[in-house]
Amino acid sequence: MSQVVLKDIKKTFNGKDVIPQINLTIPSGSFTVLVGPSGCGKSTTLRMIAGLEHPSSGEIRIDGQKVNQVDPGKRDIAMVFQNYALYPTMTVKENIEFGLKNRKVPRAEREEMVREMAETVGLTDYLSRKPSELSGGQRQRVALARAMVKKPKVFLMDEPLSNLDAQLRQQMRFELMELHQKLKTTFIYVTHDQVEAMSLGDQIVIMNKGNIQQAATPMDVYHKPANIFVAQFIGSPPMNIFSADQLGIGVNRTTKIGIRPESMKLHYGDETSSSKESCYIQGTIVAREMLGSETLYYINSSIGRFAVKSHEEEQVINGTRVQVEVPFDSLHSFDENEVRLREGVR
Repeated sequence: MSQVVLKDIKKTFNGKDVIPQINLTIPSGSFTVLVGPSGCGKSTTLRMIAGLEHPSSGEIRIDGQKVNQVDPGKRDIAMVFQNYALYPTMTVKENIEFGLKNRKVPRAEREEMVREMAETVGLTDYLSRKPSELSGGQRQRVALARAMVKKPKVFLMDEPLSNLDAQLRQQMRFELMELHQKLKTTFIYVTHDQVEAMSLGDQIVIMNKGNIQQAATPMDVYHKPANIFVAQFIGSPPMNIFSADQLGIGVNRTTKIGIRPESMKLHYGDETSSSKESCYIQGTIVAREMLGSETLYYINSSIGRFAVKSHEEEQVINGTRVQVEVPFDSLHSFDENEVRLREGVR
């Protein structure tokens, strides 16, 4: 078991609370992603788990053991950074086995462990090369292999793909998912990229200003966001938010209404009146983005600008007057504190 538990963790820098107080359980064997905007506290949280930073108060437990005062090297964790941190004068093989040598692992055992790990990450043919002779993706695989060869209880990754181009990032995401399935070890991954979070994580922890906004599965944070911050951080483009008054909807404590762009539908021609199932917003297309299998339209209306995602093959030109259907059963209701109340408003 390699469960990680943060209990009442607080972190203060220069008298300022950067982590006011968080409680989080990271299940054993999970792929948990900490995601949020720059400065939200996700990397600080990861560094506290690693032992590179110390919490001002609270407890960190790994596999049931309190580790607040345990040195990083004795926590049975491995960390992968965005800059790879490889030794340039060493070969791939030497980089991978460096930690094993320090732990006095016998040579024959080292050779077998390096061979096995190189095969796992696809580096068998590159063991004699130096980091300067490798591509960015290959160097990241070396960093992963060096971490994995120690067979730690927990892998910590701090934006490891941020230096790669878009195509390589996509490839490496797939490889990380495969590695996690093979190793069955706890992965804790930090990113500011919601696409990485949604594609990699089986648990996503969304942070803002040092606080956890929501910790749930990718499907739950997308379809059942805890609040408006989560609703607009997860999803591209973000959820459209209107005041309940703008849509003429007043239900209980509802003050804000949200709807995903893909849940709205464009209509052309004569104006359509509202029904028991939907209301309609009149507007004009002011911009569009063609994304291959779908098109993103930006609509100007009397209640503001919003986005609609359409899968229709017919392209609608800018300046076209449209009626946008808003199904009541696709709406999200938020209260005056921007906390989600429920789905649907009828």
